[in-house]
Amino acid sequence: MPKQTQAGFSLIEMMIVVAIVGILAAVAMPVYLSDYMARSRVTEGLAMAALAKTVVAENAFNGNADFSAGFVAPTATVNTSSVAVSSAGLITLTFTAKVASGSPTLTLQPQVGGVNLVAGTAVSDRINWVCSGGTLAAKLRPAECR
Repeated sequence: MPKQTQAGFSLIEMMIVVAIVGILAAVAMPVYLSDYMARSRVTEGLAMAALAKTVVAENAFNGNADFSAGFVAPTATVNTSSVAVSSAGLITLTFTAKVASGSPTLTLQPQVGGVNLVAGTAVSDRINWVCSGGTLAAKLRPAECR
């Protein structure tokens, strides 16, 4: 009689694999979810900055000397404590401790053709926003800000 060969995995081998996958999932999921939640909170702050971007762009296209003219700061939320605009158009988002410890910030700098905007100069081209400044950790920033 020929010897029979084993086909597939034994039950104990499958149980070991399932246990390893379960342990890896139990360790990885909380880390992934905490970063995911923090990034979604940062996205809320960027949505709050949309009004500030509009005000800066309108003042730049009109040639105003103060890019923050007419800006009314939105009410603070659980995730974003403030949105501020400088007269040069720099938007600073300050986040709460729910995003990361230490009240991290993210700055949005308006540029045209790779050059920072200068207050009082009328702009007729598209404004690009560079968001690489601030103290917010790179892993929590949106992809375009890393």
